[in-house]
Amino acid sequence: MTDERQNSKRNILVTSALPYANGPIHLGHLVEYIQTDIWARFQRLRGNNCYHVCADDAHGTPIMLRARQDGITPEELIAATQKEHEADFADFLIDFDNYYSTHSDENKEFASSIYLKLRDAGHIRTQTIKQAYDPEAEMFLPDRFIKGTCPKCGADDQYGDNCEVCGATYDPTELKNPVSAVSGATPVEKDSEQYFFKLSDFSDMLQQWLKEGHVQSEVANKLDEWFAEGLKDWDISRNAPYWGFEIPDAPGKYFYVWMDAPMGYMASFKNLCDKSDINFDDYWAADSKNELYHFIGKDIARFHTLFWPAVLDGAGYRKPTAVFCHGFLTVNGQKMSKSRGTFIKARTYLEQLNPEYLRYYYTAKLSSGVDDIDLNLEDFMQRVNSDLVGKVVNIASRCAGFITKKFDKQLSAELPETGLYNDIVAAGEIIAGHYENREYNKAVREIMAQADKANVYIDENKPWVLIKEEGREDEVQKICTQGLNMFRLLMTYLKPILPATAEKSEAFLNTELRWADINQPLLSHSINKFKPLLTRIEKEQIDAMTEASTENMPTEEITVSGPLADDPIASEISFDDFAKVDLRIAKIVKAEHVEGADKLLQLTLDMGGDTRNVFAGIKSAYKPEDLEGKLTVMVANLAPRKMRFGLSEGMVLAAGPGGKDLFILNPDDGAVAGMKVK
Repeated sequence: MTDERQNSKRNILVTSALPYANGPIHLGHLVEYIQTDIWARFQRLRGNNCYHVCADDAHGTPIMLRARQDGITPEELIAATQKEHEADFADFLIDFDNYYSTHSDENKEFASSIYLKLRDAGHIRTQTIKQAYDPEAEMFLPDRFIKGTCPKCGADDQYGDNCEVCGATYDPTELKNPVSAVSGATPVEKDSEQYFFKLSDFSDMLQQWLKEGHVQSEVANKLDEWFAEGLKDWDISRNAPYWGFEIPDAPGKYFYVWMDAPMGYMASFKNLCDKSDINFDDYWAADSKNELYHFIGKDIARFHTLFWPAVLDGAGYRKPTAVFCHGFLTVNGQKMSKSRGTFIKARTYLEQLNPEYLRYYYTAKLSSGVDDIDLNLEDFMQRVNSDLVGKVVNIASRCAGFITKKFDKQLSAELPETGLYNDIVAAGEIIAGHYENREYNKAVREIMAQADKANVYIDENKPWVLIKEEGREDEVQKICTQGLNMFRLLMTYLKPILPATAEKSEAFLNTELRWADINQPLLSHSINKFKPLLTRIEKEQIDAMTEASTENMPTEEITVSGPLADDPIASEISFDDFAKVDLRIAKIVKAEHVEGADKLLQLTLDMGGDTRNVFAGIKSAYKPEDLEGKLTVMVANLAPRKMRFGLSEGMVLAAGPGGKDLFILNPDDGAVAGMKVK
């Protein structure tokens, strides 16, 4: 434990939401972990005792299905995924005090003991409900062990709880043509006894807790809808087979993943306590005066602001000091997309760019609210280059050379402008307030405003000019000492955001960047040789990242099937918009397989002298040799789009439910290539 923590003012435990253990970390996930890490680093920098814990969410049906699909055990899957997650977080400089797993002895103990406390206090009841049952495998089926046709959009091969095509949620009984993923049999309904947490017992407590300001006002207002409808009891059990912990007094019944997942916060911290000299009860006992904060996405707010505080209260533990929700990430103003190359994995980013650039850009966008933030890749490049390279690092690079070469690396004994230095020191309290309140965008604006002041000072005093004038060396030393001391203040304020650059700055300045020391400038102090701290982002790096992230998606073609008529205006456009679409008859002069693509064929289309290259997702229905010489209909005025397989210069129209039943729209034999479709 560092001296900084031993001399702390506040005792704080911070958690980030648990990433699910069946997939990689992407840039959307990183909004939260960067936000939390910065807040925890800031608290430590201010001298507070702050622990940051997290864990992989390692239970649930999707993990069981993924492991079965990969031919490995769930234990092997979650171990491999956790290793990848930890590597990504470490490389993005996320400083966890402990990173653990919900599939742990500690979490099993918490899940069992908390459940038994709730049961003994009368907060658990049982109820017989109807559930899907596989008559051949003789087992109840979890939602995701059932597949069928989406009742909303008609998409085939969808899970029993939600559609991955249109995003609809529904009960398994609503699924059309359902089949068991275990045996292929048609499920039947069968009675099943399940266990429920009586959330309604805690309605008054929760309403009072929410009024006390433990959540953001936007979240509290949204939760009012739940209270207006009356809190419903929460099904916390699942039938075997299920990947998770078995309920102590209910053989064949397992805790629903959302029952034991939040307990992973406690389990990870308990694991840390057992390895360190920390008292678990000091942070989790009902009468604890220490602070507990959860950082989460707004999509899981109800679990953390209703179920979780109620479970804690019912089991005799403390409730969170606050739950901080954040919004989602969009890229270039739209949802992340594999086809546009904007569904970017953490590792793909790291292969091209410095992690601190993303940390800085997110910080410049984040506020204390739940609004979504946008990663505009052009703005990202310009802001990093302008702010970090052009403003902050530039101060050091403009001053360091003179001190090193002309003054034997020695700073002057006094500052020429103490008032300016003190102004930037005074701004520290404003910046600290913004950090504390999670108004990161305001903190960044204030830091950059101070950086502008420092650059104006250097521009006005021009040490590169003065050094050429005889007898003014002492003046140059003082100006550069002033500049480097202002740089030191700025890097101290940026240390939670840019920990690696701060560490390099500490090596250069030959001192630790401590918030407690900002009142005292470095004078008559020896520095080290300056080495470049950051480099500019080049557009080629952005392009390489998006290209590496681009995958072909089914949206490359317009595929129409009958069930879509159930929702005819899901993507309604005006007649004027439709009139812009130029449909032309084209002759397929060449068709080829696309190496590395499961669904694509590469088509060379002749539109009466104008030849186009198009990638079409119709490989499941056609062999290339069967297409050559046929006529089809294409969208001729669609802007070309770069894909990882090449440039696609249009779109072929097709119809059908998918798979082998997918038909290109072949016009009459009398049609001529290039003819416009009326």
